[in-house]
Amino acid sequence: MKEKKIVKKVTFDFDRSKTYSIAEAIELVKKYSKTKFDASVEAHFRLGIDTKKGDQQIRAALSLPHGTGKTVKIAAFVMPENEKAAKEAGADLVGGEDLIAEIKKTEKTDFEVAVAEPALMKNLAQIAKVLGTRGLMPSPKNETVTPNVAQAIAELKKGKISFKNDDTANVHVNIGKVSFDSQKLAENLEAVITAVKKAKPSSSKGTFLKNLTICSTMGPGIKVSA
Repeated sequence: MKEKKIVKKVTFDFDRSKTYSIAEAIELVKKYSKTKFDASVEAHFRLGIDTKKGDQQIRAALSLPHGTGKTVKIAAFVMPENEKAAKEAGADLVGGEDLIAEIKKTEKTDFEVAVAEPALMKNLAQIAKVLGTRGLMPSPKNETVTPNVAQAIAELKKGKISFKNDDTANVHVNIGKVSFDSQKLAENLEAVITAVKKAKPSSSKGTFLKNLTICSTMGPGIKVSA
């Protein structure tokens, strides 16, 4: 006869229906992060936009004051004469036609962000389906299509992030790690809130920022006043 596994129920001694200040919410996130690893802290925004309308899509980029605590893996699509500069700036994968051909053949994308020179965007059409479905297609809107690829790579390595809404009008952003100082997490979150509000489409009517919660990996969601 198999032994039954006893699952320990986790209880939280805070009001899950209450909206907390940024400082209070961050302390609760830290308190209830129970993972053995240094968990990420995420902000989840519910927005008052119509995702079926093209002019109400949210997409932007910003540099977090204190980074995310995570080293991002970057692919740079550049002309041969700019490959050295891209490598020196910190790109993990660098190439032009050769890199595009490899991805087209294998459909492997062992990177988290792609940046590209404008001159190579027409060539990227060959792998647009692969990159697009994985959220990796470079875009001028999040400043990953730029003539100064080296600068873009350096900024991404320092903590520049991009965000966009999903089909349910939500935006999900990594704002750091549980191990971060509370003040640093607060400053990162405030920067993201400002960027999301700034990205409000002019055609969006009514309440734009409907709800904001923050949580750690596998931790409970804490409502935040914004």
